[in-house]
Amino acid sequence: MKEVVIDPVTRIEGHAKVTIFLDEDDTVKEARFHVTDFRGFEKFCEGRPYYEMPSLTARTCGICPVSHLLASAKACDQIASVEVPEGGERLRRLMHFGQIIQSHALNFFYLSSPDLLLGMDSEPSKRNIFGLIKEHPEFARRGIMLRKFGQQIIERLSGKRIHSGEWIVPGGVRTPLTKEKCEMILNETPEALKMIQKTLDEFKNRIDKFREEIENFGNFPTYYLGLVSKDGLLEHYDGFIRVVGPKGEIVADKLDPKKYFEYIGEAVEPWSYMKFPYYKPVGYPMGVYRVGPLARLNIVTKCGTPYADKELREYKKFGENGVVESTFLYHYARLIEILYSIEKVKEMLEDQKVLDENVQAKSYTCRSEGIGVAEAPRGTLIHHYKVDRDGKITWANMIIATENNNLAYNMAITQVAKKYVRGKRLTEGILNRVEAVIRAFDPCLSCATHAWGEMPLTIHLYDHRGREVDRLIQD
Repeated sequence: MKEVVIDPVTRIEGHAKVTIFLDEDDTVKEARFHVTDFRGFEKFCEGRPYYEMPSLTARTCGICPVSHLLASAKACDQIASVEVPEGGERLRRLMHFGQIIQSHALNFFYLSSPDLLLGMDSEPSKRNIFGLIKEHPEFARRGIMLRKFGQQIIERLSGKRIHSGEWIVPGGVRTPLTKEKCEMILNETPEALKMIQKTLDEFKNRIDKFREEIENFGNFPTYYLGLVSKDGLLEHYDGFIRVVGPKGEIVADKLDPKKYFEYIGEAVEPWSYMKFPYYKPVGYPMGVYRVGPLARLNIVTKCGTPYADKELREYKKFGENGVVESTFLYHYARLIEILYSIEKVKEMLEDQKVLDENVQAKSYTCRSEGIGVAEAPRGTLIHHYKVDRDGKITWANMIIATENNNLAYNMAITQVAKKYVRGKRLTEGILNRVEAVIRAFDPCLSCATHAWGEMPLTIHLYDHRGREVDRLIQD
């Protein structure tokens, strides 16, 4: 069997490669998405005091640290048996909206838009953010400013744009929001709203040019999973788990996020350091589900804000029974979530309750176990800890948002490869299409490589000329 290898996959967060397996007639049989780095957070967290976990696990990622902070802090809230004051929860939510805005802007403008605006077959050396700045300066500026807006929300709340783990703590947050900083963010909101609305309009005006990509980029039925509010609206911080089937039917609703192990299983494969979660009632590997912005919009009928609800109605026209299947349309969903987040930021800052000074409840070790679940930009994120009587971590399990899409990644790249790849006429642009469908998911692979003791760990030793001189495989 012949192989075509894409190594590394470019314009993603983390390290991965793709292997495309060809039959004797040079047609694609299968494609595999290999995550090639190893982090192991689940293991080296053992022995740490539980109250350090939010700050420690935030270092899992420099792009979405707030999501890990929230999931971790919620797990620690449970261990401490503490109820977070409403003021503290509001500020946690506000910071998370900043996280969603900046992270979605990074993927759409910096990583994916070079394909969308410059072309899948354009010159690789120019198909990047710098080429985008040169050819579409106003568009690129919007992306930079939207990301800055999200990052400044995080910074004004916590004092840091990245790794603000000292601010979100078990029991709430350390300091309230000042009136001055509230007004600073609020004054910048109208411009941010205009920028995302203009971007949405431009994307919709161009969407007819991508009919082929919509049809072929990971367009297949799966299940969809994510948090919803008690009223079934779009939710990122708390709520219930809902699972929607391929035809739009709600197959499970009001599931307790803290009992995720009852409906989410975890499998491993020998060719990747990333776990393969699956929907337990269906089994492995048929229990494929997707998470993230496309899944979140598939499991709700409303977002809960006026502009986002209007966009959601248009978005759902791309699917049947309210279900949009094409992975390419993660881009569209991502823009709608930015719009929604900006609307929610404005709504929260206009309410004087956001200035509540009661933001933290004191906490102590009360329980031996805690589970925290939040919706990261990339999807449902689960932190599960067990502690001893001294509050030290004895066991940790993290189901990273990116991991939840792992089965779907492999289905998507196989579909794209079968459509475009022929062994005797490979071009860079053809292989870029395989990478582009991965970028549509927006994987964060540094977050996702923590399986320990299940897969072989391979260490390669290279000399100064790049030649492999030794290899160690530890089973």
